[in-house]
Amino acid sequence: MIERLFTKVANWVAHLAGVPPTFAICVLIVLVWGVTGPFFGFSDTWQLVINTGTTIVTFLMVFLIQNTQNRDSAAIQTKLDELILVSRAHNTFIGIEHLTESEVEEIRDKCEKAAKRHDREVAQAAVKKAVAGKNGTKKKAAA
Repeated sequence: MIERLFTKVANWVAHLAGVPPTFAICVLIVLVWGVTGPFFGFSDTWQLVINTGTTIVTFLMVFLIQNTQNRDSAAIQTKLDELILVSRAHNTFIGIEHLTESEVEEIRDKCEKAAKRHDREVAQAAVKKAVAGKNGTKKKAAA
């Protein structure tokens, strides 16, 4: 129950934080704060208001946005895993998000090398096919 409520609140806040009107409101708050500086003599209390407000908002937003990002990442990973399962891809790639960064980097390097080898093989096959087609045309023309 509390988890579902937190998820709804986190989604709602993350959505609101990412829309232009929210940014405009934040800019307006900072401008109003800046304009009121001379009226309050740029006092410590005046500075403390903006510092405290921004600190509290930042502190809370870090957790809400991280929660939203974690759920999005898990959902995307699950979808990718499902695509791997139903395709001809290697099932060994499922779960690699749990490996260390260096282990993932090693797998990525191996995949890049394999892709480059495959590209070369495809290019060589295309050249052979083109040459064979050209030679076949010359033989037909000679006959």
